[in-house]
Amino acid sequence: MSRAQPSEDAAVSSTGQGRTAQHGHGWVVALPGRADRPGVSDYLQQVDTVLAASVTGLTELWSPELGDRGTVDILADDDLPQLLKQLLATGGKRIRPVMSYLGWVSAGGQSRGSGHGDVIRAGAALELLHLFALIHDDVMDESASRRGRPTVHAHTARLHSEWAALGSAQRFGESIAILLGDLAHAEADHLAADLPAPMRRLWRLLVVELVSGQRRDLTGGAAGRRDLAHARQVARMKSGAYTVERPLQLGAVAGGATGEVVDCLTRYGREVGEAFALRDDLLGVWGDPELTGKPAGDDLISGKPTVIMSLAAEWVRGSAARDALARVGSPDLTSTDVTLLQQELATEGVVAAVEDLISGHVAAALDALQNTFLDPEGVTQLTQMAHQIAWRNR
Repeated sequence: MSRAQPSEDAAVSSTGQGRTAQHGHGWVVALPGRADRPGVSDYLQQVDTVLAASVTGLTELWSPELGDRGTVDILADDDLPQLLKQLLATGGKRIRPVMSYLGWVSAGGQSRGSGHGDVIRAGAALELLHLFALIHDDVMDESASRRGRPTVHAHTARLHSEWAALGSAQRFGESIAILLGDLAHAEADHLAADLPAPMRRLWRLLVVELVSGQRRDLTGGAAGRRDLAHARQVARMKSGAYTVERPLQLGAVAGGATGEVVDCLTRYGREVGEAFALRDDLLGVWGDPELTGKPAGDDLISGKPTVIMSLAAEWVRGSAARDALARVGSPDLTSTDVTLLQQELATEGVVAAVEDLISGHVAAALDALQNTFLDPEGVTQLTQMAHQIAWRNR
């Protein structure tokens, strides 16, 4: 990849009804304004109904069946089903179930009236699986906040301290979080178990990819890897495929998609998934904590092997910045180091280069939608989603 100039190669401006993005390639991508999408809203309400029923069933099983009728010592009213219900109520971007729904619409499932129940069930399972991933990820990253609230392990560690309980508050909080993540995963698999066999095969692949990507993230961070190939592989497996590509495929299969339709949606999903992961990289360094719910420079603090870190290893030249870069991911990294690296990476053109990559992936994704076999309504909404994912601020 050639080095971008640290100028206005990737400026994005608001224009009321829509936005335009001007890029170093010399072309402009039109960004449509967010349209009302009653079909998506109705679908998400149906997903929420399934999730509510799942938590209700879990709560009923949790107490009488397990003989657990009293308060649970330190957790009191924050036992695992209640914690799961609270997390589901915090919302989130809901990208994964929406992508599953749009895969179903694009494949003609809506027009044919087939597979609607399956795509709702898949959307609910994806939300529970996402909670599992977030809860465990927060433990691994030692993150204190998520979506502007204390993470599960931080919250339950605080309860342990308030009780002046025995043992380590940190270990207690992490242990409860691991159990809650396991429970969310189990409930997700419970929902997925009733999906048709082709969707179950995709579900298994999605889960294995997610875990494998997280493992690569951990081992790459521990080894201090900064090579671009590794960073892109982690991003695709841990973020892109799990967030966009596989959910789209689940919805398409639910809708009875042909092989050609699945191929088109897979190409689109892979490109938008790459854009999603790259935007995550940018937000992990420069995101507004008020919007992201995570500390400023979070990826620098944790030392994640991202594309930005790969570019930084090659492009950062100042001696002070190189020293700060060497401390990324270690307890020695200071807030001054984070600020210095944020400034240096922007000055050296890393932001512009990543914005250019994002724009290229969006353009390739939209090219993949140029297929007469796809439902026009699905194409319109997937076009909007590509822009909303690529240029989001949280």
